[in-house]
Amino acid sequence: MIYLDNAATSQKKPQAVYDAVLYAMGHMGNAGRATHAASHGSSKTVFDTRALLTKFFHGDKISNCIFTKNSTESLNIAIQGSLKAGDHVITTVMEHNSVLRPLYAMEKRGVELSFLQYTEEQGLDYDSLDSLLQKNTKALVCTHASNLTGDMVDLERMGEFAKKHGLLFIVDASQTAGVYEIDCTKWGISVLCFTGHKSLLGPQGTGGMIIASGVDIAPLSFGGTGVETYNPDMPLENPNHLEAGTLNGHGIAGLHAGVEYILETGIDKIRSIELDLMERMYTGIVHLPGIRIYGNFKTGKRCPILNLNLYDYDSAVVSDELFTRFSIATRSGGHCAPLMHEALKNVNQGSVRFSFSHFNTKEEVDQTIEALRILSEEG
Repeated sequence: MIYLDNAATSQKKPQAVYDAVLYAMGHMGNAGRATHAASHGSSKTVFDTRALLTKFFHGDKISNCIFTKNSTESLNIAIQGSLKAGDHVITTVMEHNSVLRPLYAMEKRGVELSFLQYTEEQGLDYDSLDSLLQKNTKALVCTHASNLTGDMVDLERMGEFAKKHGLLFIVDASQTAGVYEIDCTKWGISVLCFTGHKSLLGPQGTGGMIIASGVDIAPLSFGGTGVETYNPDMPLENPNHLEAGTLNGHGIAGLHAGVEYILETGIDKIRSIELDLMERMYTGIVHLPGIRIYGNFKTGKRCPILNLNLYDYDSAVVSDELFTRFSIATRSGGHCAPLMHEALKNVNQGSVRFSFSHFNTKEEVDQTIEALRILSEEG
């Protein structure tokens, strides 16, 4: 199988990730719950991974690295834990449902929403930011890159706007964590939400948040933390304030190994390989009859995602043909980004997404180009 669905989850992981998870499953106890060696070992792994991720994302306080099971949980905590009735939020039509649905839930509780628009020709309409600002604007919430097209958002520009107007700046880094360096401090990010199972090369069920000092977020879940047992409320200090229950220690051990691999290999090197593969495919198919590619490929700063449709075929049919006839794994249909599909005018058709890993090869890309050429000719 040629696996080109890495934007959903990276299938191929470094060997060190497999080894770390297996070792953790055989040796780890429950972090922060006891004084024996198995618990201490787990606690050390969790702390070391907090420290590693804080440095990786340029956070300012290790205890403000919070572990969750994915970006969706992180975004729910950040959004629901920082907004209240009467607040106003600026977001974008590029967002995934992991941002939109928590915001819509808060809208039902009295939060107002405004959306920056997007076109393929112009990208995100940053010039409308000032016009969307209101006296009660509390937060700016946005993705770093579209999971649908791979188009990037200028976080530095968004961060400057948020800082100028005293807004919380909440970022969904699902598609960029492990692909691009992210500087939470430099860009003024209040809460960075990330997942471990995509380009950070960790296991599913891992993710987290990097919270800036001075940003207060109410807990979404309540329960045991291993400390302050007789306190009826959650502890006030992070990370215990936002982490209820047993952490996924085994997954966190694998996530640590994934991030270490990225640092050792070089994030720039990894990204260069992935973008070269994407560009190779784009060049090979862009002129094929019936191919419609979405997003802006004129800029070199984008995620390694290529999204397309073939003639007027339903995207699920094309994706199924690619897999059953050519053993090429892709993602089809809606991509949990409904407003972006509206902007691209392919709500009914959906689209077929190809997303690349540096573990993919040029030969696999060439086989994919040939498969699309055959499907194009068959019309």
